[in-house]
Amino acid sequence: MLLCTAALIASPAARAAESAQGVYVLGNRGPLAGVTPPPGFYFESETYFYSGNLGGGRSFQSGGVVAANVKLDTSANFATPIWVTPVEILGGNLGFSITIPFGTPNVSAGAVLSSPRIDRIIAGRERDAVFNVGDIYLASFVGWHSGNFHWSTTILGVVPSGSYETGQLSNISLNRPALDLSAAFTYLDPLLGYELSVVPGVTFNWINPATQYLTGTEFHLEWSASKYLSQELSVGMVGYFYNQLTGDSGRGDRIGPFKGRVTALGGQIGYTFKVGVIPVSTNVRVLREFDVTNRFAGTATYLTVSAPLWVAPPKPVVESRPVVAKF
Repeated sequence: MLLCTAALIASPAARAAESAQGVYVLGNRGPLAGVTPPPGFYFESETYFYSGNLGGGRSFQSGGVVAANVKLDTSANFATPIWVTPVEILGGNLGFSITIPFGTPNVSAGAVLSSPRIDRIIAGRERDAVFNVGDIYLASFVGWHSGNFHWSTTILGVVPSGSYETGQLSNISLNRPALDLSAAFTYLDPLLGYELSVVPGVTFNWINPATQYLTGTEFHLEWSASKYLSQELSVGMVGYFYNQLTGDSGRGDRIGPFKGRVTALGGQIGYTFKVGVIPVSTNVRVLREFDVTNRFAGTATYLTVSAPLWVAPPKPVVESRPVVAKF
């Protein structure tokens, strides 16, 4: 047992970013990412499944626990009410959203190297699965349109929910305040039925106060290319790229300033139907990760359902009439 522990300590260290995950969930923005709907209230529910692993004796740090040979199976839901206001900024509509995630990360480790609850090096299998509420996402965005082109900018703030537990491997909350800045661009040709979207962004992290671990700055890029087979049905490809720009640090970092990278590629299918007069949009995306450095390698699956709760009536068109001079 002691020899096993010593070997694990000497093995290649750890996955980038605390818990080997970013607060920005990769792949959550896909087709029509740059399209802002008309002023009104909307609701979106996103069900997320992720299965990945860290093989080869590699270790990661989460909740102050350093573990090796880790497998992660996460099931979660992201509930998001959205308000697109009639307020315009430089010709684009201002909107707000709040996302509340909840779910269960099922984490199993081949060996636990250290834990703040035990305060000594240990070895042996460990499994942790806890259902809880994740960190809250607060977003403000502005969206513009010009013919077939649609684009938007988003400021996203991440607020810790308070559910984080030190010494626990399974935490859907990452407990680190963060600010994410992103832009989304979409080209949509309604006649030919082609859609192209790209979403670049940068995440700035603050220190996790529970572990004193500071995750580095992260860059992410998502994209989609789709073909509408009818007004209701679309199919296409999706993908994302992630690259950590600066290394991890902080007094609680026991694994070094390692930077991560990952690329993913997959497919999507979207379908819109009506419940009465209300259009309901659904989308399924499956992405497989490859070219992975210092992160989990796995498969992400999304099921997104969105619908308008209330849409503001269109502004009346005022017809201009010629002025007839009277004599």
